[in-house]
Amino acid sequence: MTQVCLVGAPDVAVRYELLSRETAREALSTYDLREPYTNTLALDTVSLGAAVSLLNDLDWYLVRFARDALVLDPSIDEFEWLSRELATAVRDERIAPDETGENCKLYGVSDGELVEPMYAARTNGLPEYDLREVDDTLVVRITDEEFGG
Repeated sequence: MTQVCLVGAPDVAVRYELLSRETAREALSTYDLREPYTNTLALDTVSLGAAVSLLNDLDWYLVRFARDALVLDPSIDEFEWLSRELATAVRDERIAPDETGENCKLYGVSDGELVEPMYAARTNGLPEYDLREVDDTLVVRITDEEFGG
């Protein structure tokens, strides 16, 4: 199963905003929704293609209510998420799955909340998250463009 996790924008209750809109509510109605982190909405899909398709269906809402849309596909990596842009590039075969791990965005996890991301290039492993003290780290693989180049 491929997972999708929508991270709410600051000062927005992402679950409320999405489920209060008829079109978004209908798009999400067949999924078992959960909140793995504060102000997130997560669900399982059958494939990377289905995950990207759902994100495309929700695009209007994501632009307004989400700060990030993440995809976790175990055929690429069991623990590291893909940004929406990278997931789309892999689905469209513009980037091979084994070429996705160089640039990353590391979210700190503090008291169940995803806190400000740190950007890092993977060279002999990833650096420790050092923007603040955190309980855990969530790794998101990103495109070169998202990294800044």
